[in-house]
Amino acid sequence: MKLVLAIVSNDDSAAVSSALTRNGFQVTKLATTGGFLMAGNTTFLTGVEDEQVDKVLEVIAEKSSKRTQIVPSTTTADVGMYSAFPVQVTVGGATVFVLNVERYEKV
Repeated sequence: MKLVLAIVSNDDSAAVSSALTRNGFQVTKLATTGGFLMAGNTTFLTGVEDEQVDKVLEVIAEKSSKRTQIVPSTTTADVGMYSAFPVQVTVGGATVFVLNVERYEKV
């Protein structure tokens, strides 16, 4: 058995949740915040049999799209002055961890 931890952008959260449920996977959703852009994410937890991992990853990849976003960036000059300029970054997609489950109980 495996535990799949998928960190997904809030923009894709509803689509990922619906697709996983529609495909018969039980999921737990956690509201999380990313450290880089401090943007909202959703972390999905699902326990699956080893042979179901590829299907879960396929569903998550299909519903998690990467896109570019312009964000402000601040730099500091040596004399204590700050300058802000926009930077283009890639956001979205999913970060997925697949962990071995040593024991599973539903009580």
